[in-house]
Amino acid sequence: MLRNAIAGGTNGSEIDGHGSGRRSGLSFILGSIGLAHIKHLLIVYHTQTGNTRAMAGAVRNGATDPLIEEVETRFLMAKDAAPDDLLWAHGVLLGTPENFGYMSGAMKDFLDRTFYPVEGRIAPLPCGIFISAGNDGSGALRALRRIIGGYPFNEVQEPVIAQGAVLPEHLQACRDLGMALAAGLEAGIY
Repeated sequence: MLRNAIAGGTNGSEIDGHGSGRRSGLSFILGSIGLAHIKHLLIVYHTQTGNTRAMAGAVRNGATDPLIEEVETRFLMAKDAAPDDLLWAHGVLLGTPENFGYMSGAMKDFLDRTFYPVEGRIAPLPCGIFISAGNDGSGALRALRRIIGGYPFNEVQEPVIAQGAVLPEHLQACRDLGMALAAGLEAGIY
């Protein structure tokens, strides 16, 4: 089952979850005896033209696939994400446009604002990256990797970089990225 709740109106920040209401099969049995543990996946993105928003939506669609039953997601614009969101998360997906060969200022701001409040308070989090780029995206990727190297984030999937227009194959790669990270969390791989 999929439950959607809008957090903060129409600003693009949403909270999605699985497992509300009835569960079935093994997840119900494990939950009944206290062994099922819902994992939390945080998706943080920034967009200006809508391209990264489309990619983020595809990432969310993969992460909230009906086959993924034990992962709850938060889907937040970078300006709305806070240290508490990182403290809640078991994994994180970061999406940014490439601006002047760098990540967006809003994504950098999110990482700056949250670093010290969570320092020493979170275990290493599996991480994935998606970028909408006018150039090749390498500058934005390099900048993100440099910063996440200082965080306790471990990049566990290849990044998705859409150079130029966001095409259906980019959206499919984003969906696969979201599903892979969510499935890995659910299975205990990450």
